[in-house]
Amino acid sequence: MLLVLLACTPSTPVALVYRGPAGCDGCSEAVAHALRTADDEWDVHFVGPDDEDLSPGALASASLYAQPGGEGTVRAAFGYVEDDADALTAWVADGGRYVGFCMGGYFAGFDPGYGMLPGDSGQLIAQPGAEVTDEADTTITVDWGGETRTLYFQDGPYFVVDDETGVDVLATYVSTGEIAAMVAPYGDGRVGVVGPHPEATQDWYDVEGITDPDGLDTDLAHELIARVME
Repeated sequence: MLLVLLACTPSTPVALVYRGPAGCDGCSEAVAHALRTADDEWDVHFVGPDDEDLSPGALASASLYAQPGGEGTVRAAFGYVEDDADALTAWVADGGRYVGFCMGGYFAGFDPGYGMLPGDSGQLIAQPGAEVTDEADTTITVDWGGETRTLYFQDGPYFVVDDETGVDVLATYVSTGEIAAMVAPYGDGRVGVVGPHPEATQDWYDVEGITDPDGLDTDLAHELIARVME
């Protein structure tokens, strides 16, 4: 009987987290930490030039792909991952799940990007009335599900929706009303994106000398991941 029970136990879902030159130091690890501390257990595998390849086989074994924050321009960063774009978007369209944090949110949009949003991503700091107007690491205020929260922010995107079908807006920027986090369908899959960094760990704040008045926001990273997996 024990053998039968073991055979019927579901395996732990696999999450692939990009780690490489399109990401920033510590960003991939922060996303991995958010996954490992979520209510659902995740078997996290890093993919990238120094880790496992983002191959069709790796995608076939995974339930979620996560693109962390990055550095530099979106165009330069996307150049490091564009060779895998067709395989990744086909996998999501076939039922996979994508979650993008900051640069990963930009990547979900177009020109350059994976083109998986029902609209596009844009640079918040260039928007009239934006609370933050430069690229320095800081915090920003969002309305997340009716609650005002302060999140780590570094030149993150906002999101525009052209087709609202199936779109679930999780958060908006208080200063502009633009979308800060959302989940949307892409084919048979789902895409979750967020402009700020709810996955930021305490060392991020310590290094930059930043204080978050309402504490770490890992619970919001957990919510984003859970919503994209619905």
